[in-house]
Amino acid sequence: MSDATTPSSPGDSPDSGSPDFDAMTRDIAEVPAVEVIVTVAVNLMSAAAVKLGLTEDAEDHKDLDEARKLVHALAGLLDASTTEISSFHAAPLRDGLKSLQLAFREASLVPDEPGQGPGEKYTGPVYG
Repeated sequence: MSDATTPSSPGDSPDSGSPDFDAMTRDIAEVPAVEVIVTVAVNLMSAAAVKLGLTEDAEDHKDLDEARKLVHALAGLLDASTTEISSFHAAPLRDGLKSLQLAFREASLVPDEPGQGPGEKYTGPVYG
């Protein structure tokens, strides 16, 4: 048990204060692959939304170059995992991706040509 002066996080060994990699490995081994894929996709979506300026303090974090990379990575992940995750999981992720792609197009001063926007290599052109 840690006291108030010693921060701890999941996977910390109570005796040494260092990560307990065996426990972390056991924890991740129990998580189904679909959950890992969906979690990564949601994290990419959240990060892209922040970089697109879609949060409360939008202008503080807006960075379209970073957003482009995140949206592209999300599209690649969804394309690669299409056969691995059910439509129950995939449909809302695809909808979120399309919303991010449209938000990117709207936020761009000089919009990309149809089919050239972030992730459109995987999804095809996105029109809004």
